[in-house]
Amino acid sequence: MARRLRPVELDFTESAPLRLVFAAEAAAPPKAVYAALADDVAGWSDWFTGVSRAVSTDDARGREVRLTGGTRFAETVLAAEPDERYAYRVDTTNAPGLRALLEDWRLTPAGGGTRLRWTFAADGPAPFRLAMTLARPGLGRAFRESVRALDRRLARGA
Repeated sequence: MARRLRPVELDFTESAPLRLVFAAEAAAPPKAVYAALADDVAGWSDWFTGVSRAVSTDDARGREVRLTGGTRFAETVLAAEPDERYAYRVDTTNAPGLRALLEDWRLTPAGGGTRLRWTFAADGPAPFRLAMTLARPGLGRAFRESVRALDRRLARGA
């Protein structure tokens, strides 16, 4: 059963009780990385670890995402700044423990490539926050592997 989460805005990345921030570099330029994040939402399942299906909704103002374990998210895109930023909040989910979740992707040029910074900002009860803190190394590894997979995909021209 899907539950409605607390609606948060972009400033939640600074005030969230749980903030996990990860960074990696891609060889692809910001324009290509941004297009993969914002314009090719369906392509996320080809490169982002754990995403089995993603679709853009509401004329690209929303997303529906399903993870391999069956977790589902309905999201609202809060920032779509070409070549610089892509951020969305989760409005409803079947994931237990979440009260609020916002993910913020920042892109900056790095040589001929892109430095990506992914902020996972969330709220939930203490056991949820502890579990996510313990999962941090795995999430970081999944993020870095996903960026490498995205880079390979972009190099192939997908």
